[in-house]
Amino acid sequence: MKDNQFKAWELTRSKGKSNFILISGLLSYGLPMFIAMAFMNKPFAEGFTSSTAIIHCIVWPLAGLLFGLTMWYFTESKYKKELAKRSNT
Repeated sequence: MKDNQFKAWELTRSKGKSNFILISGLLSYGLPMFIAMAFMNKPFAEGFTSSTAIIHCIVWPLAGLLFGLTMWYFTESKYKKELAKRSNT
């Protein structure tokens, strides 16, 4: 992990896990995928209460939350390894 990445993650983690998951997962991944898939698959063609639309409204926000959570733990793991490495030297 480079020094600028290390410092950026320290700042990000100081804001908290929930904030990261909301911003990086739900808003930066889930929402764009929701919009992109709405144009590509047209799930709202039969109305907002069709089964396809309801599934679309559930899947992409959950995918965004899962993506954010996964990225949090992946980056946190890298950060902790780097922190241990730096404390040993």
